[in-house]
Amino acid sequence: MPARILACMTDQMARAAVRTTRADVLLASAGERGVLCDFYSETAADIYQDIMGDGDKDGSPEAGEYATHIRPESGPVLELAAGTGRLTFPLLDLGLEVTALELSTAMLGALQKRLAEAPVEIQDRCTVVHGDMSAFALDTRFGTVMISSGSINVLDDADRPGVYASVREHLAPGGRFLLGVAVSEAVGPDEVERRQELPGRSGRRYVLHARRSPAEEIHEITIYPADEAADPFLVCTNRVRLLKEDQVVRELEQAGFDVIARTPFASQGAEGVLLLEAVVRG
Repeated sequence: MPARILACMTDQMARAAVRTTRADVLLASAGERGVLCDFYSETAADIYQDIMGDGDKDGSPEAGEYATHIRPESGPVLELAAGTGRLTFPLLDLGLEVTALELSTAMLGALQKRLAEAPVEIQDRCTVVHGDMSAFALDTRFGTVMISSGSINVLDDADRPGVYASVREHLAPGGRFLLGVAVSEAVGPDEVERRQELPGRSGRRYVLHARRSPAEEIHEITIYPADEAADPFLVCTNRVRLLKEDQVVRELEQAGFDVIARTPFASQGAEGVLLLEAVVRG
């Protein structure tokens, strides 16, 4: 039986690429060859796949940490911002039934390709949904709704309440909301920049420029070809917001949740990533 593929209608479009400081310099230098795009957009899909591959990095350790908070009897799991299935497939391998929701059609295409190559038994336990985690409506309630670490950080203050409201409407009675969040408390007071080369599977090489600014509470990513003569010269960007732990807890409480556990992520290899577990109040 083929995997089920659904469309979740939303009025929100894919978010526009952000203009990082590094991107401005690169685009000015590249002139007409320069193209600005979001790293998770259709335009950047080839670069994403070249760097990350269909499977992203191994998500098994992180998925295992989520799984310890998922009760076996709680029923299907809804994974928001599923991407190419970095956590989806390890969760399926654990025997869970998973609905994977993703906004990016490029990411969704890679996930569907992997799913089509998986055993039928895996396909039968996975439903793929095209939708925005900040505004979605499905006909199913779930024992667990989860967001991978850091995904909530790509949303601004205006979008996060939509996530909480949508999750609340889709949790079954007694269900759990598992939210991985990168918090700013572990970041030092000084701005930090770093640059490194990334190899692509095609043999092409790319440059990753990252700038973390605690004062602005943002983490900017810029990825571009190491070959300065590339045409087109794609400059891919992404911006992550560094959130305070108490801020996210307060937002959840205002949205009608009680946070019942706060657990550091052992699998992330760094401080500042928490797994929050919440239930609907009352």
